[in-house]
Amino acid sequence: MRSFNLFNSLVVTAITASILAVTSAQASGVVNVYSARKEALIKPLLDQFSDTTGIKVNLITGKADALLKRLQVEGSATPADLFITVDAGRLHRAKEAGVLKPVSMPLLEETIPKELRDDAGYWYGLTLRARPIIYAKDRVTPSDLSTYEALAEAQWSGRLCLRSSQSVYNQSLVAATIDALGASKTQSWMEGMVKNLSKAPSGGDTDQLKALAAGVCDVTIVNTYYLGRMINSSKQADQNVASKVAVFWPNQTGSGALGRGAHFNVSGAGFTKYGKHPKQAQALLEYLASESAQAWYAEINNEYPVVEGVEISSALKSFGAYKMDSIDLEILGQNNRQAVQLMDRAGWR
Repeated sequence: MRSFNLFNSLVVTAITASILAVTSAQASGVVNVYSARKEALIKPLLDQFSDTTGIKVNLITGKADALLKRLQVEGSATPADLFITVDAGRLHRAKEAGVLKPVSMPLLEETIPKELRDDAGYWYGLTLRARPIIYAKDRVTPSDLSTYEALAEAQWSGRLCLRSSQSVYNQSLVAATIDALGASKTQSWMEGMVKNLSKAPSGGDTDQLKALAAGVCDVTIVNTYYLGRMINSSKQADQNVASKVAVFWPNQTGSGALGRGAHFNVSGAGFTKYGKHPKQAQALLEYLASESAQAWYAEINNEYPVVEGVEISSALKSFGAYKMDSIDLEILGQNNRQAVQLMDRAGWR
């Protein structure tokens, strides 16, 4: 795991102090948020922010693409001050669509690693989500696994489950692979995986885990927080699925692309171009990067904090240590169009 030092601790303390300083004169203010995150995964934090600062938060939730379209249609008439969404690819789309504006936030620039935010300040990562290999414990051993690329090998014929190419999570994984391997090798890798599929791609990440546990396939690629939810679920069926599968961190050893590390992405937020409450929006974004908010996400939704040293959930701890691909996440958005094209050519439906 990444280390946490005194400097990071001082920065987190400074964020908290900044929130209080900014908001002391804005206690009667308001901030309007469009969020692609489900209400249950954002509203408790927003309520805590309001309780702490006195700033009212008006929240509208919806699908990421629908909210982006809404921002485009509303233009300068939009009430939104912040746009919160998941995946660097989607954040890049919002930037390219012209609905965000760059804002320099020195405190967040100090505490959030450069590769997890936009260079110009159009968006900032707020949580990390890992997308490693998940395997069936009774049919696969860790020694059978090595890299994402190895899933294209013949030994996995008829043993692989994948979500469809329409998933932005898969698109971003491919976008990162293009950066690591180049377009030609990336397409060959996907063609090999398509040949190894046990069934046509369908369903979400949770469905891949259920198929894995049911013996439909032996390996898959999903975001770890879906497994974390099943581990912590009150439903016995979910717990049964979780007990049959395990996490493998790919691309951990070797030089170059071979040892680049596991693929991670972010949820994040950006300031809308026509936001009317910049000070309140800044206070909220700094709050979401504070130690208490980061710890809440880690515990409740099993996502990894972007701020180093924040305690993670027991489920995340059980997944073990990892090396993360250090790719600049802006590249995921930049490579998205090419990724989709290559997925189509490879027959990944």
